[in-house]
Amino acid sequence: MLQTIQWTGEAVRLLDQTRLPLETTYVDIVDERQMWDAIKRLVVRGAPAIGVAAAFGVYLGVRGSGDGSRGAFGRRLSEVCDYLATSRPTAVNLFWAIERIRRCASEFLAALPASEADVSAVRVRILQEAVAMLEEDTQTCRAIGEAGVALFEALPRGPQGDISVLTHCNAGGLCSVEYGTALAPIYTGAERGLRFHVFADETRPLLQGSRITAYELQRNGVPVTVICDNMAASVMAHGKVAAVIVGADRIAANGDVANKIGTLGVAILARHFGIPFYVAAPMSTVDFKLSSGDGIPIEQRDPAEVTAAWGRATAPPGVAVHNPAFDVTPAALVTAIITERGVLTAPYREALTHARRRLSARTFRW
Repeated sequence: MLQTIQWTGEAVRLLDQTRLPLETTYVDIVDERQMWDAIKRLVVRGAPAIGVAAAFGVYLGVRGSGDGSRGAFGRRLSEVCDYLATSRPTAVNLFWAIERIRRCASEFLAALPASEADVSAVRVRILQEAVAMLEEDTQTCRAIGEAGVALFEALPRGPQGDISVLTHCNAGGLCSVEYGTALAPIYTGAERGLRFHVFADETRPLLQGSRITAYELQRNGVPVTVICDNMAASVMAHGKVAAVIVGADRIAANGDVANKIGTLGVAILARHFGIPFYVAAPMSTVDFKLSSGDGIPIEQRDPAEVTAAWGRATAPPGVAVHNPAFDVTPAALVTAIITERGVLTAPYREALTHARRRLSARTFRW
């Protein structure tokens, strides 16, 4: 597995996903402004990875602050947290991670007697929490894989004995620290001897499916076929797909799912053809503050991603462009949500709330 995020001791080393699949390049991030830019430009992408990267970004932003008063440190911490929170609006893991770091620092300071040394110590504590989140992400994604593999084992096999799955965008190891969410059950199943064939939607306009999903599956020895987004209905109609599995950038309390633009269409097609539609995501992606997907903010991105993303004009100059990065799939179209707490089925509000109660208060208070 490729390592998406690494802590070197001095910098956060990120796999630059804007250069895939032709270049496997790493960049070292040394301050919060570089991290903001890396998140905004999709150098690091995928909700779990964004969250971990943001946590380290907070540390990078405060590690150079002097050993002044608690008040001065608190103001600097808030400044960095608020700044990083403006990088991308939809992926809730970003805000979950920033708030977890903010809360960690606050609780650490509150437990100590007042002294000038506290400020230096809290920086160490913030780094420790970011490293813990790095390690937890790998464990969480492996747990998602373990939970989801039973669903795949029950699917019908193709003529060659393989399980055919369609996915949209990238929710594999490159959307997290290592193992992924939607692809985690596939990797887990492959380790157990199951044979898979994955159809990867190209995922316009930035082609995360063809550039990234196909890249990592090929490197990990899983057969993959890239299809244009408008081919999904055709492969489903011809019986080539046994299940659809996608990741999520935010899940509302009722189970509505925000994911890469185009996911809604895939979910509608899956329902029409009687194909199970699975969503795989950690509990940190669930936003219990939102009662439904109607309240999920949808990021609007640069029109040039549609009209000239790869250096050549694909539309007339000056034409109007609608470029939302995400859409929302209603819970009614979701067959199951696969989390580190197991496979959840409707009614999702009750299932998600029950799963939340079983999580550690330290790692999940959102």
